[in-house]
Amino acid sequence: MSHHLDAIAPHGGQLVNRIATPEQREEFLSKADFLPRLQLDERAVSDLEMIAIGGFSPLTGFMNQADYDRVVTEMRLANGLVWSIPITLSVAEEVASSLKEGGSIRLDNPTGRFIGVLQLTQKYHYDKTREAINVYRTDDANHPGVQVVYNQGSVHLAGDIWLLQRNPHPQFPAYQIDPAASRQIFRENGWKTIVGFQTRNPIHRAHEYIQKCALETVDALFLHPLVGATKDDDIPADVRMRCYEILLEHYYPHDRVILAINPSAMRYAGPREAIFHALVRKNYGCTHFIVGRDHAGVGNYYGTYDAQYIFDEFEPAELGIVPMKFEHAFYCTRTKQMATTKTSPSKPEERIHLSGTKVREMLRRGELPPPEFSRPEVAAELARAMQIPVLT
Repeated sequence: MSHHLDAIAPHGGQLVNRIATPEQREEFLSKADFLPRLQLDERAVSDLEMIAIGGFSPLTGFMNQADYDRVVTEMRLANGLVWSIPITLSVAEEVASSLKEGGSIRLDNPTGRFIGVLQLTQKYHYDKTREAINVYRTDDANHPGVQVVYNQGSVHLAGDIWLLQRNPHPQFPAYQIDPAASRQIFRENGWKTIVGFQTRNPIHRAHEYIQKCALETVDALFLHPLVGATKDDDIPADVRMRCYEILLEHYYPHDRVILAINPSAMRYAGPREAIFHALVRKNYGCTHFIVGRDHAGVGNYYGTYDAQYIFDEFEPAELGIVPMKFEHAFYCTRTKQMATTKTSPSKPEERIHLSGTKVREMLRRGELPPPEFSRPEVAAELARAMQIPVLT
């Protein structure tokens, strides 16, 4: 595709497309029964799709050792381009030993359906503890991202991939807007500045506040909830999507907000994942990216604003997308509105702090989030989904 009319170039300068043409697909299908097979888990399927559609541009496949090592230690690819999260495909030693470099591997989804091809160029061992400490800032196996690293195979497989075909999302086909399509939408609307927002939680009042603050200064908001693999105790994607739909219908301008799904899996890597999320939204065409408190964090592994500080480690031109940093928003009982310490004269006891974690905790206790936490229509949907009686 042409990029000269886009407001922002993809990371690395070119939007990757690794979706097989009809001719390539037929060729791959004809060889399917003769290729060694790997069955991918949910996260690997998400990574395969994101590489293929250009969401992980400039990656064209799973990382080789040179890229992997430098990403883990320096947050850069081997060519020096900023990249903060390893995108790898891991297998057990005995599986790797049966695969030959230079050959093609059939990639199946968890149900055994043929979905892609890996052109294997390299097999290499790696240090799991080093990856955990560098990427997640902890070697604690209780961290969900570290746990994935420790449980995966000991050998990485590297090489370019092909996705056989781009199928509609089984749950949210109307919101499956891939990078080429989102860029087209932005162009058609004449938007020059678009702010992206990442979430794995239903939007609460603090989210709404910072999104609208950002929207006051740019042309449009790209609301981009993650629907790939998350922790078991996160609110299910279908519930979250209904909440977004309800909120957008009642509380947002219809002509300046795009809701689209992000097929990625969560890593819970805190600061590093904030950089990663920004670069992915750059590939979707966003010029700005919201970074709030404890972005992509989990538990108490990261400082409240570590995910904002990490952006200062890079030159703005290296990232190519502008981070919009917001303090922790709260409901101010004195001014009766959402605010931060920058705008509110309130004392700590006059502030009702909001978070997705608190909302989840309340729902598990059978409590309905109050209006200071969540819009009533959203709270009612959460209560319905969690089977909480709503008192009227």
